[in-house]
Amino acid sequence: MNAHEQLDAWIDAHFDEEVRFLQALVQVPTDTPPGNNAPHADRTAELLAAMGLVAEKHPVPQAEVSAHGLQSITNLVVRQRFADGGPVIALNAHGDVVPPGEGWTHGPYSGEVVDGKLYGRASAVSKSDFASFTFALRALQSLGAPLKGANPAITPLRGAVELHFTYDEEFGGELGPGWLLSHGLTKPDLLIAAGFSYQVVTAHNGCLQMEVTLHGLASHAAYPETGVDALQAANQLLTALYAYNGVLRQRRSKVAGITHPYLNVGRIEGGSNTNVVPGKVVIKLDRRMIPEEDTAAVETELRTLIENTVKQSPAVRLEIKRLLMARSLQPLPGNRALVQAIQRHGEAVFGEHIAESGTPLYTDVRLYGEHGVPAVIYGAGPHTVLESNAKRADEHLQLSDLRGATRVIARTLFDLLQP
Repeated sequence: MNAHEQLDAWIDAHFDEEVRFLQALVQVPTDTPPGNNAPHADRTAELLAAMGLVAEKHPVPQAEVSAHGLQSITNLVVRQRFADGGPVIALNAHGDVVPPGEGWTHGPYSGEVVDGKLYGRASAVSKSDFASFTFALRALQSLGAPLKGANPAITPLRGAVELHFTYDEEFGGELGPGWLLSHGLTKPDLLIAAGFSYQVVTAHNGCLQMEVTLHGLASHAAYPETGVDALQAANQLLTALYAYNGVLRQRRSKVAGITHPYLNVGRIEGGSNTNVVPGKVVIKLDRRMIPEEDTAAVETELRTLIENTVKQSPAVRLEIKRLLMARSLQPLPGNRALVQAIQRHGEAVFGEHIAESGTPLYTDVRLYGEHGVPAVIYGAGPHTVLESNAKRADEHLQLSDLRGATRVIARTLFDLLQP
């Protein structure tokens, strides 16, 4: 039995334990908002300790958490050092997730297993990779005690593996990986971040989110001439913003899996009653940026469009507030070893070609890239995010995908930690 077969055998022998670990993680809610996620970190650390893994707890100061509109964050770091001389490889997954919403036929915090699928919010994105990464690391540790029939002359591993379990991806990641990196708590050489089993993602879109407020003057609907209708101005602005998507569709990305930029208006608030001219309207929008775009130029272009449109309603006062600037993930040259190892073992385990691509999503992986860490996105999940119902009712994970991804991660780490 060679090293890869030994890793597979250990994972198979402990797979029921891995499933129970994931169930326990799903059963502790991490809805964000409101973002009270420290209790999940405490429970995760407790479960890890029972496996012999020491999790460092790094609580983010309450003032910073509150300023981001959240309640509590404690990020976790587990460090496993092998012999000197190899790379430090970080594995990052986020525990925070959007609230469950309506329409579930299985409890959103149940962790129920039916027909080979584990149900629950974050079962696929991305508590699944708390499990796959943890058990891949434990499989590596097991090489010190070879199974029956194993090769006793396996080369010792060199370097280190770190588990980064963070809790701020839904709000941008600045208090998750961004906080660990900016405080010098980690400086890995390579990164694998939570993703989906059947592709290796090396690039992703950026995202600019803005809050646009139009101030008019409320008045009685019987005397509309005494007011300034902010909603009418908002209607003109919405027309201009949606027309702008026609321009964005012409800007094509050269990255496989990414098509073109897009603008989405996600929320509108305004008015006070049916018999009152609306004196204030708030619009929140999301502008996705392809990797080829310059973030500063995108923001300037969008602000100019908004300002010029609202000028057509001279009595309306405009406020623009940036909510988020998430830069795109750009491939770094050092990521080839990661890509090639995952593709090689993914094809061996799943029996099909593992593509390299980009994704129109944005993630907190970009923060590692901004610190010069070559990164890929890969983990337990289906071919596409839609198949798992991620962020929708009845989110679930095929347990066969969890098993396979754990094998791929363990094998990849073994190869990269060789002398």
